[in-house]
Amino acid sequence: MSGREDHVKYGSTPIHLGRAPDPLAVADSVVLDVVAAAILVDRRLLTVSKAVAAHVFYLPGGKPEAGESHQQTLARELDEELSAAPVDAQPYLVLSAPAALEAIPMRLTVYRCDLTSPPRLGAELADLRWISAVGLRAPDVLAPALRDLLVPRLVQDGLLAD
Repeated sequence: MSGREDHVKYGSTPIHLGRAPDPLAVADSVVLDVVAAAILVDRRLLTVSKAVAAHVFYLPGGKPEAGESHQQTLARELDEELSAAPVDAQPYLVLSAPAALEAIPMRLTVYRCDLTSPPRLGAELADLRWISAVGLRAPDVLAPALRDLLVPRLVQDGLLAD
């Protein structure tokens, strides 16, 4: 672990988490496709925050570029964000939830994997934390899809410490 798990970083960008998107506003919009990695070490989950909302933590990953497979997206994003490559990436779960910042429908495809090397904070990230099911201390928060859907499933499957 990095020793930064308990480091508190305050964000300056206000966001509204957990609110459902307005069905009229998104009726004709496309669902945001996101590919992410659930990296677990000692039953703790690696989460990252981005500079745009440094107090909101997500899984490392991102949106596929045109023509890119999920495996290619995962490799590119983990290299950019963590300076590491995925090892033995296996599909774990597909979640549907509002995107935390965009507040539009999102399909989050989660792959379980290890990394080729310890994660290092990439340029677009503000922080990284290894968490248990307890989550984070205020004012830091988990993105709603993680808090409400992924973390409970990881605990249920015995992969994340309570």
